[in-house]
Amino acid sequence: MSVYLVGAGPGAADLMTLRAARLVARADVVIHDRLVDASVLATVRSDAVVIDVGKRRGSLPTQRSINETLVDFAKRYECVVRLKGGDPFVFGRGGEEWLALNEAGLVAEVVPGVTSALSGPLAAGIPVTHRGVSRGVIVITGHGANGDFIDVAGLSRGDLTLVILMGVESRARLARDLLEEGRGADTPVAVVERAWTHRQLTTRSTLDNLADLDVDAPAVIVVGEVAALDFSGVLEAARVGGA
Repeated sequence: MSVYLVGAGPGAADLMTLRAARLVARADVVIHDRLVDASVLATVRSDAVVIDVGKRRGSLPTQRSINETLVDFAKRYECVVRLKGGDPFVFGRGGEEWLALNEAGLVAEVVPGVTSALSGPLAAGIPVTHRGVSRGVIVITGHGANGDFIDVAGLSRGDLTLVILMGVESRARLARDLLEEGRGADTPVAVVERAWTHRQLTTRSTLDNLADLDVDAPAVIVVGEVAALDFSGVLEAARVGGA
């Protein structure tokens, strides 16, 4: 028996790695989260067991029950894929699930995916770094495991891009804290919803207006000067050209 922690990538099925696509196509069981796009799930075998363990506001399952489900199926089937949006180890709790499998005497192979922290902004034509604009990128989560807020102290440098995952619900608090830390009110921001899917939507504004934007999860929030850039025309040309 084999169990794999697989990153599904940022959205569309053709953005999965080759190894991820092959494993999803031959899996006996696919246990997926809510961020996995329908186009990816459409590549699963018709006779495979498909289990949605996506976490939604105020709903089960808990992480512990997900771990137990994963261990249970991994013991009973030849090929089990735990499928996660983006990369399994970038705020995907892949490490917790790997440890649970290890404690149960099971060895899981990790298959990396393209994280939405980098590819989500790119879907809107936003490079997270750009010479003369951004010298680096910091990726944070909008909330902790216990619902606590991250301390944004030290994240106010204007030459760094801040990418926030799972931050839609806490965007008012994050904006306020960043402003108090010294980020300018006119700092460009962009919110990219459902990147790389047919429902993608990008909203651009400034930091002082972030709290009032009409946006919904799942989304990636970009804070920094690069959020004002738009290379989407280049992306469209590449798609048309088949690149």
